[in-house]
Amino acid sequence: MIQTYLELSQVSVTFPTETGTFTAVENINLKIAQGEFVSLIGHSGCGKSTVLNVIAGLHSASLGGVILEGREVVQPGPERAVVFQNHSLLPWLTAYENIALGVRQVFHGQKSKQEMHDWIEHNLTLVKMAQARDKRPDELSGGMKQRVGIARALAMQPKVLLMDEPFGALDALTRAHLQESLMEIHADLGTTVIMITHDVDEAVLLSDRIVMMTNGPAATIGSILDIGLARPRERVALAADATYNRYRGEVLRFLYERQGRPEAKTDSDAKGVSDKAGLRSRLRVLAGKRSS
Repeated sequence: MIQTYLELSQVSVTFPTETGTFTAVENINLKIAQGEFVSLIGHSGCGKSTVLNVIAGLHSASLGGVILEGREVVQPGPERAVVFQNHSLLPWLTAYENIALGVRQVFHGQKSKQEMHDWIEHNLTLVKMAQARDKRPDELSGGMKQRVGIARALAMQPKVLLMDEPFGALDALTRAHLQESLMEIHADLGTTVIMITHDVDEAVLLSDRIVMMTNGPAATIGSILDIGLARPRERVALAADATYNRYRGEVLRFLYERQGRPEAKTDSDAKGVSDKAGLRSRLRVLAGKRSS
């Protein structure tokens, strides 16, 4: 039995619609240990982003709640950093300044100016963006923007790192590099990570547990798979590993045999898009308030 660090207890989320109340997720119960890497996987519209928003404190549960280190999550906080599907960078700031914004808020009074500078540079180097430190988002490619967004979240050294398909828009080689970097950072810092992904291989490679969601509406946890692969993990070696492929097969069977393919987009798909846009907007507002 794991020692609970973060707990979702009977979380349900409903939204009013023109045709009545829509239930996005229902009765989500999940206990996560400190330092654990957990992936959420499921078909589009299964409420993964809704669950992530509740943990981030950017959306309130209609029923139930979230407890982190014995305290209820009721609003956003720097101990829960979010990496989005797109970069969500402030367009008037350089790559360095986008990362510095959070670092100065979190580490003010704890690190000297030089220490904060060195930490920002370290995180830029970690995602191979040191050469673009002085460029603004409109001067960067999509992949480069996303790497800065990842560095910005990691630089805050959050207790919980929330990742919403963070590598989905990246090319294969960059994605592989950042997966490797994330595994190294997770091993070094012991940060608790909750990641949404649609990539089965990514989930098995990175995770300690994979939480598989049922189809929406009223989506819930259908199954949880413990990944018993030793760390550190080598991508090439695992490709031919029987245990790795057994885990991969279990996730695929859940998604395509037990849940099947949703035939059409549901209201929860549209709501998920709205949630993500609203979440990004609220974080930009919060960042602006902090910098004022």
